[in-house]
Amino acid sequence: MSEKNMTERYNYHSFVWELVDPWMRFHESPPLGTEAPDFPLWHLDGGQTSLSELWAQNTYTVVEFGSYT
Repeated sequence: MSEKNMTERYNYHSFVWELVDPWMRFHESPPLGTEAPDFPLWHLDGGQTSLSELWAQNTYTVVEFGSYT
């Protein structure tokens, strides 16, 4: 799925369960106490990094997921 299609699917006009449910995949999260898998992250300027790069540069790393819209 392209980034544009994903954004359009995520930015729905009504907060109803039928639209929210596909994004609620907590069962896919790593168990508590295990290391998170590496994944890409993007800076606000469009540059790309990864979770492993951040871990290598910082003693502590906090990644917060959520919608700020």
